Amino acid sequence: MRKFIVILILFLGVALVILSFSELKTIVETLQKANLWFLLLAFLLQISWFMISGFTFSSIYHLLELKESLQELTLLAVAANFVNVVAPSAGMGGVVVFINHAKRRGYSTGKVTVAGALYILFDYVAFLGILTLGLIVLVRRNDLDTSEIIASIIMFAIAIGLAFFLYLGSRSADKLGKALARMARLINRIAHPFIHREYLNETRAYTFAHEMAESLSSLPRRWHTLIYPLLWAIANKALMTVILVASFLSFDVPFSAGTIIGGFSISYLFLVVSPTPSGIGVVEGIMALALNSLNVEWSQAVVITLTYRAITFWVPLGVGALAFRNLHMNVEEK
Repeated sequence: MRKFIVILILFLGVALVILSFSELKTIVETLQKANLWFLLLAFLLQISWFMISGFTFSSIYHLLELKESLQELTLLAVAANFVNVVAPSAGMGGVVVFINHAKRRGYSTGKVTVAGALYILFDYVAFLGILTLGLIVLVRRNDLDTSEIIASIIMFAIAIGLAFFLYLGSRSADKLGKALARMARLINRIAHPFIHREYLNETRAYTFAHEMAESLSSLPRRWHTLIYPLLWAIANKALMTVILVASFLSFDVPFSAGTIIGGFSISYLFLVVSPTPSGIGVVEGIMALALNSLNVEWSQAVVITLTYRAITFWVPLGVGALAFRNLHMNVEEK
């Protein structure tokens, strides 16, 4: 069953590349016209992004008293990002990569799930700070429209919902268990017409909730230790904005701080709330429109968007596929 899932995920990755072949061809043609040195800088910044993701998980693992090497956590984070792209699930799909690794290590799957949920929460909180600045920029330039307001509300709702879920677990394992059981029941109802059996065990939800609650219950007493993973998450988002700066410099296009913050916040916002994998086909259009509304010429907005997406989407997708395959090969060897 595990091999089937691995093959399915890799197949989805290949299918995504095939379906996006025309976009990839356009990206390659665009990158050939870019300044090589700034393009290399953007690539190196993206590699640093991988490392920061590993540092973020490392700080969260330390918080939860889990021991794992930085190298292994970075590999897991990159592979999880790949899974999140080919099997979108609001960031939680990639947590399965960490859970499978935890089972092999003999760790509590509840603790590792909490680690994944905290990572997503910190990531959302860090982005919401930038999004707030981006919305201010758009308001000042009279460029804020209804779609961006609705998407922002959805983003805030997701973050609040996840925060409430973790808070519930820190207060009561029973309440968290009931919430998980209801979610399992709903998923089973949706899946039953297709698989004709229970996909999730509702009884297991209560056991799983107690494992999570045990880790969450100690966090309120050590709230100051949450600062470190939050700072790494902020560094993660700051690095992505610098990659956008490098994309502008690659084509010698003038920009302002407002253009960078506004363009990044809107593109990342629709990356999260888009129904397509990592916003593919949606972010490209929205980001170009956002940059154009921020006084960037349309042709320049398009090439900058394609360059930025090449570095922040296609490079992580390729590296993530290799990381995911490498993790699977390591398991087979053991």
